[in-house]
Amino acid sequence: MLLVLAPIIFGVVAWLAWRNRAVRGCRWREDRTGDKGSLRMYRCSACGAEAFTATKGPPRSCKKDLGKSSL
Repeated sequence: MLLVLAPIIFGVVAWLAWRNRAVRGCRWREDRTGDKGSLRMYRCSACGAEAFTATKGPPRSCKKDLGKSSL
């Protein structure tokens, strides 16, 4: 009984953690419609952030809190 119950509990906990956007890492997707010259636009499918980069490949850090400042 315990051998069946343990994987089910683990699976439910893993699914709940994956569902939470704060736990998941950013997954960048290239959006060519928003390119500006040599800058490539990327949109994160996990948090919804948008970023531009001139380097090869997607951004390496999360940009969801960029631009949010408290006065």
